Amino acid sequence: MPRILYAIQGTGNGHLSRALDIIPLLQQRASRLDVLISGPPADLTLPFAVRYRCHGLGFIFGKKGGVNFVKTFWQLNSAAFMREVRQLPVEAYDLVISDFEPVSAWACQLRKVPCVALSHQSAVLSEQAPRPAREDLIGRAVLRHYAPTTAQYGFHFDRYEPGIHTPVIRRQVRELASRNEGHYTVYLPAFDEETLVKRLRYLSAATRWEVFSKHSVQESEHGNVLVRPVSGAAFTDSLARSAGVLCGAGFETPAEALYLGKKLLVIPMKNQYEQTCNAAALAQLGVPVVKSLKDKHLDALDDWLRKGRAVPVQYPDETAAVVDKLLLEQLPRLVR
Repeated sequence: MPRILYAIQGTGNGHLSRALDIIPLLQQRASRLDVLISGPPADLTLPFAVRYRCHGLGFIFGKKGGVNFVKTFWQLNSAAFMREVRQLPVEAYDLVISDFEPVSAWACQLRKVPCVALSHQSAVLSEQAPRPAREDLIGRAVLRHYAPTTAQYGFHFDRYEPGIHTPVIRRQVRELASRNEGHYTVYLPAFDEETLVKRLRYLSAATRWEVFSKHSVQESEHGNVLVRPVSGAAFTDSLARSAGVLCGAGFETPAEALYLGKKLLVIPMKNQYEQTCNAAALAQLGVPVVKSLKDKHLDALDDWLRKGRAVPVQYPDETAAVVDKLLLEQLPRLVR
């Protein structure tokens, strides 16, 4: 059985959510599985041992709908990053699997060791995957070179080509009893609490909102808007009970909302190429997309509240099959 390094991008919660199901599958198929996480501390913690914790190259969310490039720039310590790249012993493993994780990817690049992508980003880069009408060459270049890999196994909202698979819906979500208790669940981590409360109260005084905010440390109530700190269990519970979901154009949260049969509206994060691509894919499925919470977009939000419908999808549990395919193709002599 192979020795595997599974490296995960820790920015946001999507990569770690996916890892909750992938790690047990890899543990069953490896003689030794080591886990690496890089990036700023996430809201979600893994119930598994983590061998390596790296600074990496994370992005920091702002409070006005996009990435805070000033804070992101200051936390990018290139000397520390290169030290992590040089010190990571990727040659000690039979296989390195990267979920958009740059330290492992560049360590493999430096030592000419194969690095296999098991990620959403590798699917976004496919020529067959939807793209925004206005191409962002710089954004696409950053996405392509941030964590370079030698083979790709991707997840996306639909099967745009044979190498792309439907989303990993974690077991915790698959086991939920989806129901409608009338409120709307909101996760827009690039907006601050004040902005969200102001816009949502203005949008509809009759609608109950449950907002999960990265910028809040305690629960607070503002009329019909309940603001809660980000918590994996609380968010999942709110999602299951919601009438609909308002969130960024990430991957895991929209995919889980679609799987649970919730009506969905997304606001792509500014200056984030991956999210503009995700928005294009979701729009193709029939999910409404708005650019911001500015006044000119509130009519579209109001229309969604009154007339929006869930978009039906088929997301079977094929994670184990994808992992087996990856191992058979990348380590044929070791796993047969």
